[in-house]
Amino acid sequence: MTSVSDCFQSLRDRRQCALIPFITAGDPNLETTAKALRLLDASGADLIELGVPYSDPLADGPVIQAAATRALSRAVKLEDVLDIVKQVSPEIKAPIILFTYYNPIFYRGAEIFLQKLKEAGVQGLVVPDLPLEEAESLLKPASEVGIDVTLLVAPTSPIERIEAIALQSQGFIYLVSVTGVTGMRSQVATRVEELLTSLRSVTDKPIGVGFGISEPQHALQVKKWGADAVIVGSAIVKRLAQGTPEEGLRAVGEFCQSIKQAIN
Repeated sequence: MTSVSDCFQSLRDRRQCALIPFITAGDPNLETTAKALRLLDASGADLIELGVPYSDPLADGPVIQAAATRALSRAVKLEDVLDIVKQVSPEIKAPIILFTYYNPIFYRGAEIFLQKLKEAGVQGLVVPDLPLEEAESLLKPASEVGIDVTLLVAPTSPIERIEAIALQSQGFIYLVSVTGVTGMRSQVATRVEELLTSLRSVTDKPIGVGFGISEPQHALQVKKWGADAVIVGSAIVKRLAQGTPEEGLRAVGEFCQSIKQAIN
């Protein structure tokens, strides 16, 4: 399986911008999650972000919160999510990045949690409520088992903090495009260009931009500003939840292809 870092290096060698779609595991059901992972891989995803349903998702907007609530109502647990990853990861090219809040990690213990991820085939990890000051407790053991822990840079971060986060982040740097939660927006904040420039001044690591990218032209704009990856979440989660699972999958596949074509 390809690591997150190796995937980005390969894309850079080909001068390509990565597409990273996000889905919530277990919504509408685990069977559809497995199908969606395969579909996204076949529809142009370079990496895939898979959200673990959580009861208090502070970084997520209403679309992803609702998806997590639906999954939790079906009693979807971390172990169910990892079973799906273990089933699907050998069949797809795109590395899977798990998106989870810190509480499930704390509850199980970082070393045990990371070992479970590695055994399932997870290649990366994003923990939105993990501050830089506490990150070392996860970064070091993750590095030892070969999982890249990607840290987030907020649009309000001063340059000193941006530099510190960039230094520690593994795989790539997750640049949050807006102040607030995830969700679809009519346009990408123009400050993203300035933030990308600031990040480029302190690091040569790949940068992925997320939160608010919901249309092909958004993805193209972010690419033109210099991003190495576009991360698309709510727009995909919303499509997957509409109609029957088959209709949702069809809509997701078409949308994913349209984003990929825009950034090619």
